Amino acid sequence: MASNKLLMLSVVAIFIPAMAMATDYIVGDDSGWTINFDYQAWAKDKVFYVGDKLVFQYPKGYHNVFKVNGTAFKNCDIPPTNQALSSGNDTVVLNTPGRKWYICGVSNHCSAYAQKLFITVQYQYGWAPAPTPQILQVSQPWAPTPAPTPSSPSTPAPTPSVPDTIVTDPWASSPITSSPPLPTPIAPSWPPAPSLPTTPAPTPEPWAPTTLSVPETTVTDPWAPAPAPWAPSPISSPPSLPTPTAPSWPPAPSPYPWI
Repeated sequence: MASNKLLMLSVVAIFIPAMAMATDYIVGDDSGWTINFDYQAWAKDKVFYVGDKLVFQYPKGYHNVFKVNGTAFKNCDIPPTNQALSSGNDTVVLNTPGRKWYICGVSNHCSAYAQKLFITVQYQYGWAPAPTPQILQVSQPWAPTPAPTPSSPSTPAPTPSVPDTIVTDPWASSPITSSPPLPTPIAPSWPPAPSLPTTPAPTPEPWAPTTLSVPETTVTDPWAPAPAPWAPSPISSPPSLPTPTAPSWPPAPSPYPWI
């Protein structure tokens, strides 16, 4: 209990002097909040801490003060009118650290006459805020260690192919393999047979007698009956082969010249 009171007294002893030492800055000093003034040069050699105050002094109705962000500060974007400070003696307390931006929203005072202010606020005496406590996960000594989870590959490994195995019984006869086809026999090439000499036909002798050919005459008996009209037509016999013609020999001289 006593230790808690001592800690509280220490904190109060540190922060009360800091609060008592807060500084009030009149923006622009004797020039106040106006146009055609370099406020960045005015704030360059000053250090602003949490708890300090900015006092904007100007003729009421001629200017006002808007607190904006970095983008609106750069582009001179004017917020809604109900957000403006316009009393002519506006005090802004710097309660938090960081960057701060202020502009004038009357007419084109910000864009044409550079009536805007940018500052950086720091902690008193360089103290930073206490870090956010982190929750530490304390593992129990008896707790089992979780097994690592294997990371699944993006592409599954290919399954090895197993060749098909045919199991045969030991008593089974071995399959008969088909014999290879026999080659087609090729006939031997024999040399062509020699041609036989042609025997010329005998030339007839000039003294051989000539046999006269007498045409065959079919003699029909006048008394033979005519064929019956109802009788079938005679079967045509196959064509007769041509009768070989005997060579014509010149006639032999007659031994009787008077005949």
